[in-house]
Amino acid sequence: MMACLKNIKTPQPTKKLIERWLGPFEVLKRIGSHSYHLKLPQQWKEVHPVFHVSLSEPVKQSILPNQNQFPPPPVSVEEQEEWEVAQVLDSKLKRGKLWYLVEWKEFGED
Repeated sequence: MMACLKNIKTPQPTKKLIERWLGPFEVLKRIGSHSYHLKLPQQWKEVHPVFHVSLSEPVKQSILPNQNQFPPPPVSVEEQEEWEVAQVLDSKLKRGKLWYLVEWKEFGED
């Protein structure tokens, strides 16, 4: 079962940069007709493990045989992951908030 991150606070500055659905997680128990109790990783101990059906969905199997789907990068709920900036390329002020365009050291141009 996949879990939606809609109501989970993460250290990311904006929600559009994170995966919307994470998983798959094992279903430990179905609670009534509207909720699932999921087995979440240990680093998510602050997240309530019961998800409404609107915030969970079954895992979709790939329709292409032998296709490898790489897992998304880890999402940290309690601790913040750190990424090293190679350089700040540009900045702008938008609605009173300063935004930066950066080049990350970890990622190449491709």
